[in-house]
Amino acid sequence: MQNVTITYKSKKKEFKLGTEFYEVARSFEVKDAIAIKIGNDIKELSSKVEEDAKINFINIKDFAGYKMYQSGLKFLFLVSAREAFPGCEVRFLHSVPKGILCEVVTDKTLTSLDVSEIKGKMASNVSANHKFKKYNIEVKDAHNYYTAEKETEKANNLLTVSNNIVTMYKLKDELNYFYTLMPYSTEVINKYDLVFLGRNRIVIVCPSNTTNGVIPEYVHYENIVSNFMNSKKWLRRMGATYLSNMNDLVSSGKIKDFIEANELTFQHDIAKACENVMSMRDVRLILIAGPSSSGKTTTMKRFRTELIQRGYNVIGLSTDDYFVDRDKSPKDAKGNYDFECLQAIDLELLNKTLKDLLDGKEVEIPEYDFINGKQQFKGRKEKLTNNTFILIEGLHCLNDELIPFIEDKYKYKIYLSPFIPLNIDRHNYISTLDLRLIRRIVRDFWTRGRSVEQTINDWQQVRAGEENYIFPYVYQADTIVNTALAYEVGVLKVFVTPLLHSVSIDSPYYTESRRLLNYLQNFYTIPGKDVPDDSILREFIGRR
Repeated sequence: MQNVTITYKSKKKEFKLGTEFYEVARSFEVKDAIAIKIGNDIKELSSKVEEDAKINFINIKDFAGYKMYQSGLKFLFLVSAREAFPGCEVRFLHSVPKGILCEVVTDKTLTSLDVSEIKGKMASNVSANHKFKKYNIEVKDAHNYYTAEKETEKANNLLTVSNNIVTMYKLKDELNYFYTLMPYSTEVINKYDLVFLGRNRIVIVCPSNTTNGVIPEYVHYENIVSNFMNSKKWLRRMGATYLSNMNDLVSSGKIKDFIEANELTFQHDIAKACENVMSMRDVRLILIAGPSSSGKTTTMKRFRTELIQRGYNVIGLSTDDYFVDRDKSPKDAKGNYDFECLQAIDLELLNKTLKDLLDGKEVEIPEYDFINGKQQFKGRKEKLTNNTFILIEGLHCLNDELIPFIEDKYKYKIYLSPFIPLNIDRHNYISTLDLRLIRRIVRDFWTRGRSVEQTINDWQQVRAGEENYIFPYVYQADTIVNTALAYEVGVLKVFVTPLLHSVSIDSPYYTESRRLLNYLQNFYTIPGKDVPDDSILREFIGRR
């Protein structure tokens, strides 16, 4: 039989034509491989050697590897939970910091011991090295299968697929799909933890590319989970639990009413947060923080308008205007300017500004010149009165080190995050990370003329800044505002689809663009003209 040469790093080895890359990984003694990369093409380890090739192995420290690992971990949990409790239904609700929030639906109220039993089943399945088997199935057969399994929303989603064939995976006796390529076997899914929240809810803690492949310590944010579950309840009342329900609203012409209701609900959340602020006699500073593409600009405007309507004056500040001059900005280990660290802000000037305002003095507010990298003053002056709030927006606004001299009783901290409560189906959700990335791709293109490749390339650095400077302080937030709109992906699809299709097959970002396109195909498009001019979504798609 013909042999081919596979090159990994500086090593070359010969393999028989048709050898699985799983065996290639073992031959090169790479034990943590999740997939391989040939050029810019990512392939599963079940793929077979076809020709001479230079390869790289992908593990969980790579973003694509992380997505595959997460999908494999969900499948592993699903199978193990059903082995521990036959007949139970598993729902993967949403991503949470460091993990996946899921719910086991069964007649039994789970205990910590029950969760330990599921974890034991998972460990056994990992040790058994069960293979994720890949199948190409005709859409009508997949539709009939999910109809028989009474997973109606999955059956309905398949009706939107343009291809006649869908790719599905089987683990032991379970057949499913998770919108990604899959690991070769359970052997590699060996790092995870389960945290029991009660009420049959469990967080699956998983390592990622941002944790260097190590299982992170889980920190529970009850305010995030509660906010998300309240949003889920609202969707159920609106009859839009799953994507198929949303598509029905589009096809029946009822989506405009839903959009209006969704926008009113968002405004209600803003009003409620303002009421909380006004009920606290000593509060003078409202600090708003959120990750990239969480809608900070629009949300800050909404807060400002809401407070003004209630008879208050508002002084709006952005920490971006307090950047130090660029030649004084700190640098990271690679010698690049680090604009996201706390020291990139002129803390002395910011604190002096706030102290003088609180002391009743008139102050001049700087405006940062981002083109020339200089602080400048253009004559904007502000003075605090008895009925004035200072509204501050910025990356570090949850961190007390930003303004350490001001007592907590004068501060009210708000964390923004777009955790969309709409699920594609019971096992697939729209992750906050993917939603923010899609928002950013669209906004970067029309506001800055940046390509998809440029945005995705910068995305990991942006995420690293968030991991370091926002997420560790979320627990300090007084309130959480969900800045996602349940209908928005259908609108964003119109704008982002041609941009994702523009990524060429030889681009290193081709696989990621195709992954996003793969799950976007299930969404019916919603015209941008139906979005109100004052919607937070306009921050990303522009005005009419």
